[in-house]
Amino acid sequence: MNFIAKNFNELSTAELYEILKARSQIFILEQNMHCQDMDGVDYNARHFYIEKDGEILAYLRAFYTDDSTVRIGRVLSITHGIGMGTEIMRKAIADIKQNMKCKKICLDSQKHAIGFYEKSGFKTVSGEFLEEGVIHVAMQLDF
Repeated sequence: MNFIAKNFNELSTAELYEILKARSQIFILEQNMHCQDMDGVDYNARHFYIEKDGEILAYLRAFYTDDSTVRIGRVLSITHGIGMGTEIMRKAIADIKQNMKCKKICLDSQKHAIGFYEKSGFKTVSGEFLEEGVIHVAMQLDF
């Protein structure tokens, strides 16, 4: 297994295809979300993934919302319960701290995943809200 961190313009077409395939598998097929996944944010994002033999096992993207804040999104693991989500979060947070020079990381967590993000140090900073028909909360990790 390999951990990879790349900016959009560094991704090959095959890597981008596999990323979009994994996002579609989780968010559209598994979670039945109906939204525009390719939202234009990818162009300015840093993409993190764990792959084995060209297949994406876990993924997330990170991008600046202002000079001191990075937002994480599209967090997924293809196989649940084997630690891939924890591994991608740990490695991505370390890379973000080193290469993106921010004071905090924020994200919107699905309600059922709050505990997962809390294990990485995130704190809930909002009440519940609907996003794409799913209950979420805003979370933040300060440095």
